[in-house]
Amino acid sequence: MNVNSNGYTYTFSIVMVVVVAAVLSFTALSLKAPQERNIELEKKQDILRSLGIEVDREAASEAFDAAIQQQVVLQNGQPVSTPAVEAFKIDLAKAMSTPVAERQVPLFIAKKDNKSYYIVPVRGKGLWGPIWGYIALESDGNTVYGATFGHKSETPGLGAEISTSVFTDPFKGKKLMEGSNFVSIEVRKGDASGEHQVNGISGGTITSVGVQAMLQDCLAPYAQYFKSNTNTVSAL
Repeated sequence: MNVNSNGYTYTFSIVMVVVVAAVLSFTALSLKAPQERNIELEKKQDILRSLGIEVDREAASEAFDAAIQQQVVLQNGQPVSTPAVEAFKIDLAKAMSTPVAERQVPLFIAKKDNKSYYIVPVRGKGLWGPIWGYIALESDGNTVYGATFGHKSETPGLGAEISTSVFTDPFKGKKLMEGSNFVSIEVRKGDASGEHQVNGISGGTITSVGVQAMLQDCLAPYAQYFKSNTNTVSAL
């Protein structure tokens, strides 16, 4: 074959494209299971972190199984007896895009030091991409016990600070309810006071606003459930 001909060049290019595509496909399929496993373990670590439980990735599954007593799927504030997807596997981003009446959301009920807690996942939008987190509530379904937040691409030193203890620690002890009314938690611009407010990130106004909107949107569907079931979780 004439290696200088156009035919040889085209054939060689096609063969190389096919070979490279096959190698990439094989590599992607080979890595898919480990990647999904790592995502699962990181999610368990985040849920536990909202309870103040820090474990490495290898210990996450065992610690999660020990702490989480129930996993519930809610719709309109009521448990779903036969959900299409189990609580842990619910895609919250997809769930939040559905109408409120049709939205199925996960709730984790945990136990730590002989006390029971609710853990609610939250997801919203920051300045540059999605933000998310987990809010652990005491057995009254009202008082924040702990919070953890994450982000995909917020600005380091600014919006990215939502994942640090400087931002998350002040959530402890804050209240979601005012009397019997759900009010959520307001993220203020440096002048937070009272039990329904925390300070935002200096220079990260849009991300802070995103956190506030995320809490309002994601926690509201749980309010009715908490009003009706706090005695049940206390007895776990």
